[in-house]
Amino acid sequence: MALNHVSRLCRNLKESRFLCQGCGLLGFVLIERPHAFDFDGAWLFNYGVGVHLLQAKDEDRLPNDPDHLDPNDNHISFQCENMEEMEQKLKDFNIKYKKRTVEDVENRTKIDKLFFNDPDGFMIEICNCENLKLVPAGSLGKIKLPVDRHNPPVELENGDDTK
Repeated sequence: MALNHVSRLCRNLKESRFLCQGCGLLGFVLIERPHAFDFDGAWLFNYGVGVHLLQAKDEDRLPNDPDHLDPNDNHISFQCENMEEMEQKLKDFNIKYKKRTVEDVENRTKIDKLFFNDPDGFMIEICNCENLKLVPAGSLGKIKLPVDRHNPPVELENGDDTK
């Protein structure tokens, strides 16, 4: 049906909660976790998705080079309405980032991307990917997709699309 949450190990829960609303970077809200859990963690939620932070027991399972920023490496991506504001926030927080722009001249589409690492070295992407229409490829074009539930919109075979 939908992505529920992403789970990340972390060295220090308080440092990793920089995603929270109170810290002002990504606007996630700290929510209550079920009391039955017997391990340290923090649950964050906003924008229809949760981020579960889990206190790492073995730091060998965390990235070993927190300065490594490769946009082609593993990362999670969040949609953004105002890329300039987000870039300014990264500057204000003194967070090292890489900026990429992908242009599709044929479809007159431009996507901006900002990549940075969380305090544990896991990469995060911020993008305005809603600018890109999803076009089913190959045999996927024969599958009926629910066009009213996609962001970005799905382009149909006949060229119509939904907004």
